[in-house]
Amino acid sequence: MFFMCLVVLTSVSYGQQKKADESTPLFSIEQNGKWGFIDKTGKIVIEPKFNGTWSFSEGLAHVKIDDKWGYIDKTGKIVIEPKFNGTWSFSEGLAHVKIDDKWGYIDKTGKVIIKPQFDSAYSFSEGLARVKIDDKWGYIDKTGKVVIELQKVYVVGSFSDGLALVWGRKPCFIDKTGKIVFNFQEYLKAYGTLSMDIGAPSFSEGLAAVKFDDKYGYIDKTGKIVIEPQFNGTARFSEGLARVKIDDKHGYIDKTGKIVIEPQFDGAWSFSEGLAHVEIDDKWGFIDKTGKIVIEPQFDNAWDFSEGLARVKIDDKHGYIDKTGKYVWEPTN
Repeated sequence: MFFMCLVVLTSVSYGQQKKADESTPLFSIEQNGKWGFIDKTGKIVIEPKFNGTWSFSEGLAHVKIDDKWGYIDKTGKIVIEPKFNGTWSFSEGLAHVKIDDKWGYIDKTGKVIIKPQFDSAYSFSEGLARVKIDDKWGYIDKTGKVVIELQKVYVVGSFSDGLALVWGRKPCFIDKTGKIVFNFQEYLKAYGTLSMDIGAPSFSEGLAAVKFDDKYGYIDKTGKIVIEPQFNGTARFSEGLARVKIDDKHGYIDKTGKIVIEPQFDGAWSFSEGLAHVEIDDKWGFIDKTGKIVIEPQFDNAWDFSEGLARVKIDDKHGYIDKTGKYVWEPTN
């Protein structure tokens, strides 16, 4: 069936460093060209000494020393030696790493669980990972066994809410056995051509965005269109709302398709921890779910709130703010 569907120190000094326990959220900072981590009060807990870092996931973060990548725990201890050409975050107990020109998977001890053999690989999601060999894509389980046969397809999505989009000769959503759950044939005459430039949409909170010709709408997990294609742009649902674009402005809708925050922003992102970052006249700030501005637009860029803090950028410097807009780490580089 699958075949057919074809951040100079400003907030604290090194003397204020403290160790973090396993449950402490940590945030990456750049200081004098080196990367380390702070806690949510702005105290350095891992000295900036790495050439690169990514966020912690499942208790580990991948870091770069010289030209190789490895992993540290929240005490800053190297638990997997830097020896990889590329790394990604741990997901469901495994991380995909690059050795020479091939990708494989390791566990949290650094043991190779699935030998490097793939030309491209993604994180595990709901027990399966999408992988590519030559020009064929498929899905493997955590033993490395191919559970959905590798095929020539244009777009392959990760599993979310039990479904994944696969686009071969025809686009469709499949389940974890590779069985086609639904395709889009019945909508083509009514809505036009399903557009590939949306990439591989995934379900979030029970709905997924789709694009027919030049308009976006949403489908449910049965494949039924529940919000008619009518928007010039969309994003996934998060905390009950989704960003949509009408003409050249962004606003938010609920799951019935009702506009709850009028399109008025030059740019916008999804809600996270009750706030969303929006752009007004080339500056970014944050709104709540009523559309009220709670942190004035003042940043050159901004990111989602996570564990109570959001990363922001002014000029070429990055810092962190809390939900009142107060800096816990002044912008540095």
